[in-house]
Amino acid sequence: MQDFVAIDFETANGRRSSVCSVGIVIVRGGEIVDKFYSLIQPVPNYYTYWTTEVHGLTRRDTDGQPTFPEVWAQVADTIKGLPLVAHNRPFDERCLKAVFEEYGMEYPGYEFHCTLAASRRYLDLPNHQLHLSAAACGYDMENHHHALCDAEACAVIALKLL
Repeated sequence: MQDFVAIDFETANGRRSSVCSVGIVIVRGGEIVDKFYSLIQPVPNYYTYWTTEVHGLTRRDTDGQPTFPEVWAQVADTIKGLPLVAHNRPFDERCLKAVFEEYGMEYPGYEFHCTLAASRRYLDLPNHQLHLSAAACGYDMENHHHALCDAEACAVIALKLL
């Protein structure tokens, strides 16, 4: 796969619609050509202790940030027609579908691929977490659980394994 969009969401709480940040890495011709990151005011707008422990974001970070429809409007045309790739595809795909539903937006039926599944299939690792899979593919993650860093790691894995 030479043309795709690696995507990663972080959520504010246990609801999949509560996306609070998104990282997008666009790959064309096997090269990273563009990157996008945005904080998002989540719905519902509260953070749990555990999610903040994972990514470090709080309501203070996202109050006053754009809503998901505002953020998605900035990338929708750019990613149109490209398959999406995520590490643990079911999580990110459910987040995307949930937030589309939350805002009454028509879901465009994105094609998704999973680098976690590819890592399990092709890499002999004791654990296939994103940072370990990325390291096995030559990418050293400096800021794990930052949506853009995670999306970039996912892109590197996809370029090596998909």
